[in-house]
Amino acid sequence: MKILIVGAGAIGGYFGGRLLEKGEDVTFLVREGRKKKLQQTGLKIQSKYGDLQLQPKLITKKEQSPPFDVVLVSTKSYQLADAIEDIQPFTGPNTMILPLLNGISHLQPLVRAFGEERVIGGLCFVETTLAEDGTIVQTSPVHQLIYGERTGKKTERIEKLEQAFSGTKAEFIKSDNINQEMWHKYLFITAMSGITSMMESPIGPIRDLETGRRTIQVLLQELAAIMEKMGAPIQPGIADTQLSRIESMAAGMKSSMQRDIEKLQPTEAEHLQGYLLARAKELEIPVPVLEIIYTKLKLYEQKINTDK
Repeated sequence: MKILIVGAGAIGGYFGGRLLEKGEDVTFLVREGRKKKLQQTGLKIQSKYGDLQLQPKLITKKEQSPPFDVVLVSTKSYQLADAIEDIQPFTGPNTMILPLLNGISHLQPLVRAFGEERVIGGLCFVETTLAEDGTIVQTSPVHQLIYGERTGKKTERIEKLEQAFSGTKAEFIKSDNINQEMWHKYLFITAMSGITSMMESPIGPIRDLETGRRTIQVLLQELAAIMEKMGAPIQPGIADTQLSRIESMAAGMKSSMQRDIEKLQPTEAEHLQGYLLARAKELEIPVPVLEIIYTKLKLYEQKINTDK
């Protein structure tokens, strides 16, 4: 299959690099500056699962190419509108769009742009960051990419995608219930990113405090209550399940949102916490912890925008 990876950052660069390492036909859609840099240095990955230095195929939005079979989108939510515009020329009627964004609300603009049938479901669990020299540094024991038809059907195209994804040094997992997987990830990442960003701390010191653990627990319950009232396909008791998962994480684990804040970068607060807060208001569900977190994040965004 012809695979297009939008960007060569921490997420797309890592999973695209693992596919390229296996020998798949992978191209990266990048900005002109990033293209020049990668042509000089190659795509470098530093990982506990093996370091890589590759010379990938690169393309910019100004260039032309036949349609790709699948386009993997791993941008931040605030970059999505530009990404949709950039990939339009590289898609055809049979191109699968595989988004790895956190949350749920990104599906609507993708479906509007490409149609219901072409957008499949996806998410990932991996801790990666982009070093100052452009190296992708992957540190977590988990490096999973989960994908599947949002209808839950077993289709020929998903079977072909499974063949392309199999045999890599990262875990590519096909799911027959990807909608539920995406909602469960949404619950987890909204809590994890919100609590670590608000407390300005890795997860360990927060949960070690009785008050910190209780705050995490209440936040998870608030988020699950919103999702249940929305009719989201979440499992009963998922808040407790995600609390156990947070309790089992390495003490030094930070969320990507927290790392972005430390770098004075924009956040996905509106896409993650903001979307659920808006639904809570519509449904008249009290969510005091979520409101505090959202307020903290919005004040941060106002500050960095003022300082620009």
